[in-house]
Amino acid sequence: MGITVIDSTDHTRVPFLRGILTRSLQNAGLPFNEAYEIAHQIRKDLGSDAEVSTEALADMVADHLKSKRHKDILERYQKGLQVLTPIWIVDQEGNLQPFSKGRLAQSLEICAFPTDERYTVTYGLEQQLINEGKTEITSTELAEFTYRYLLDNSPPEAARRYLLWVEFIRSDRPLILLVGGTTGVGKSTTSSEIAHRLNIVRTQSTDMLREVMRLMLPERLLPALHVSSFDAWRTLPSRNDKAVSFDTHFIEGYLTQAREVAVGIEGVIHRAEREQISLILEGVHVYPTLQQRLMQQTNAIVIPFLLAVLKRKQLREHLKGRGQHSKLRRADRYLEQFDAIWELQSFLLAEADRHQLSIIPNVERPETIRLVMETITEYLAREFKGKPKTVFA
Repeated sequence: MGITVIDSTDHTRVPFLRGILTRSLQNAGLPFNEAYEIAHQIRKDLGSDAEVSTEALADMVADHLKSKRHKDILERYQKGLQVLTPIWIVDQEGNLQPFSKGRLAQSLEICAFPTDERYTVTYGLEQQLINEGKTEITSTELAEFTYRYLLDNSPPEAARRYLLWVEFIRSDRPLILLVGGTTGVGKSTTSSEIAHRLNIVRTQSTDMLREVMRLMLPERLLPALHVSSFDAWRTLPSRNDKAVSFDTHFIEGYLTQAREVAVGIEGVIHRAEREQISLILEGVHVYPTLQQRLMQQTNAIVIPFLLAVLKRKQLREHLKGRGQHSKLRRADRYLEQFDAIWELQSFLLAEADRHQLSIIPNVERPETIRLVMETITEYLAREFKGKPKTVFA
């Protein structure tokens, strides 16, 4: 879990980051090597899985500076911590709320910063607001202030992503992410993490939709709906009085079921569009042809992509992991179907390539999340111009 710093001024909990403490000591005039040494020693003193208040942390820093006889630096450091007048943010409805580094850091998720860099940026922004004597600022002014700060202190791409995200937020158009992929590639885990990062409160699994549809539609009417995606081929009618074979009709069976589930998928998306609510919809039934069609049926920002695990051994390990994490997801059941799962992924990859949809390899989670964020930015750039004068007018 790591060390958590509890900020009593705005009631936020943020991770302890040596980079931020080092930067604050540098701002007080301490050379980098000494500043980092103090930050590193405090990290060791705190241990692991600890909580510390901002006041207690400041006392620890003060003790180190006193022991090294840095009286002038201590005074400048403590002066930098004293914010006698809080900074207030005025939202678009005219309501006041205190400036929060935690909320600002969350808004920087789209920039694909690592956690430590996000909090370094928010700390620097707060210090600049304090230095300029800002005690009240509108949300639009804060967004522009953040954009200008990113231009000066971060790679240009980070500022561009932030600007596109602000323009999207102000458009009031819902964002709908369509996450496809075969069993075991990490659709649910990735969707949950993206939802948290982008503050999207609604996620929908196509497996859950299929369960609801099964209750409402009898098996004799839609037999493919009532079996596994990998057994749907068994429900196909016989061809030329010969039994349907797996080799020739597996994909046809999958598509039959996916088209039936697509009715529920379209209903969920239309509801999200009417209510102007962003949504992440994930599942094996989100196949490329459907993704392409849904993009053309709504005014929402629809962003489709396919998650994939491109090595057979790694996909097997993912499937074994599913069995360990959930009793209902027994590894043996999936491993018995491994050839079908691999064949379905090959089909989906070919279809995604044919429709020119984004394919995101899921090897390591941080890299996967970064690629998803890049994909979102690419689609936002197609919809918005990203001009500061327009966004901050």
